[in-house]
Amino acid sequence: MLSRPILRAQTLARSAVRAFSVAPVDTSGDLKFPEALDYNISKTFTGPDTCKEVGIDSLGINNATTIYKNLTFEELFEHEKANNEGVIAKAEYGETFTVDTGKFTGRSPADKWIVQNVGSESDKNMWWGDVNKPITPEIFDDLYETAIKHMNSKEKLYVADVYCGANKATRRKVRFVHEMAWQQHFVTNMFIRPEQGDEITGEHDFTVINACSETNKKWKEHNLNSEVAVAFNIEKKVAVILGTWYGGENKKGIFSLMNYWLPMNGIMPMHCSANVGKSGDTALFFGLSGTGKTTLSADPERALIGDDEHGWDDDGVFNFEGGCYAKTIDLSEQTEPEIYRAITQNAMLENVAIKDDNVPDYFDTSKTQNGRVSYPIFHIPGYHEPQQAGHPKNVIFLTCDAYGVLPPVSKLTSGQALYQFVSGYTSKVAGTERGITEPTATFSACFGAAFLTLHPTRYAELLQEKLEKHDSNAYLVNTGWTGGGNGVGNRMSIKDTRACISAILDGSINDSEFESDDIFGFAMPKTLGTVDPNVLNPRNAWADKDAYDAAAKKLSDMFKENFKKYSDAENDYSKYGPL
Repeated sequence: MLSRPILRAQTLARSAVRAFSVAPVDTSGDLKFPEALDYNISKTFTGPDTCKEVGIDSLGINNATTIYKNLTFEELFEHEKANNEGVIAKAEYGETFTVDTGKFTGRSPADKWIVQNVGSESDKNMWWGDVNKPITPEIFDDLYETAIKHMNSKEKLYVADVYCGANKATRRKVRFVHEMAWQQHFVTNMFIRPEQGDEITGEHDFTVINACSETNKKWKEHNLNSEVAVAFNIEKKVAVILGTWYGGENKKGIFSLMNYWLPMNGIMPMHCSANVGKSGDTALFFGLSGTGKTTLSADPERALIGDDEHGWDDDGVFNFEGGCYAKTIDLSEQTEPEIYRAITQNAMLENVAIKDDNVPDYFDTSKTQNGRVSYPIFHIPGYHEPQQAGHPKNVIFLTCDAYGVLPPVSKLTSGQALYQFVSGYTSKVAGTERGITEPTATFSACFGAAFLTLHPTRYAELLQEKLEKHDSNAYLVNTGWTGGGNGVGNRMSIKDTRACISAILDGSINDSEFESDDIFGFAMPKTLGTVDPNVLNPRNAWADKDAYDAAAKKLSDMFKENFKKYSDAENDYSKYGPL
């Protein structure tokens, strides 16, 4: 390992290169990403007044005599090894720390709770129901006491102060208190790291106390779902995590809060990826799992702003995060080279099988199909360093339609865009989940219902305002089936899908002549570059036209049935749905 002064000198020498390229720099394995050195505000506190010095005594945490705050990537790696928190995987592009999160290999949505402070702002605005389940302040206080007691049993703790939101005018200051180094590593990867000398000061907008190795033994008395609890008290600006080690609980909890805070100030929070072209044109890609959100936003001709969570304010689009959290199932350098090469030191693998020679095996899903890697965004070559760009020229909704009914690309009116946004449609196919034997329609409001804190139409109203104000185009792109449903037709070719995306982004789709879909009302191009015209109109792609009509009717009825729950809202978008 090179000494820090030498590493710093290398970074300064490369500063001119970084102005033109952010691709990894080869330093024979000693330092692949000089950006890592820009994050160096590490401090270690020791002694009887440690908790007071750090400021966590106000939380009730006062027994720890050593606190590691905002460790560098190098220090985190050393702590993880020293603490025996996992194993070191010999990934092809560098040693990568790997953790196992036990039986929880994904979020536990049934164990997420929001304190209902009766009469408060959050009580009046919260979308109470299956997504946001209420608990009383008294139950939360019990959970909080359990977490604090657990933290006070520790001699050493890890504290991370990070930002959520790349726009300095609207970003939030978040503090995490963890019991393990790898947890600090995770949030260091996923959130925006303070720059060197830019230590976060003043009151935090929110604090997360992650006591993952403690459980809620009073869960039955509390009438909760299990020993696990992920509980948020918006008015007290604090959350506690009990009983689950899964790293994503840290990330998605704050995303849910951004979905609450930002709309209050007219800012649109979005579960989408985003990239920007050389001319400064921004594109958004909304989509649920399996639709191609990450893959299609990774474009060698465009710079990645972010792969998952963004905001849209008066200045344009900005990333919430400072990193990426990608699935590793069946990962190879041939299929997803950028993600594969991002797995090196600074990155962290989660629930990935490790062979006897310590080489990661991304095809072994015996532990879970939700193996993950988190890494700082600078691991992606050509990322958009400011992580902010102008107002989107194009907004793309991605769906994987296993019924083979929807066209590969269609242009949406403003009303149709709002209807599709609130619907959030895709479909699961056989093999994706236990018990799924035929295509199953899935509707997730705003393409991320699990993270919404306000009613879906609140976000639709914001989207309508943004689309109209900035004259953004909206499209629906089907990455699913054509010529028949799953088992009869074929999966849309990636070549045709990319041709559709390219035509949207370069504007050539507007040179096409359009026709209207008889059931959904979409405007479909009759011709589009090299794409087969019969594929562009899905009915033409089916040999059995009657079978197509029946499938289209079935899917349109599903849309209508799903949308009934939103028809009593102040703004009823159902008139923009299927005919």
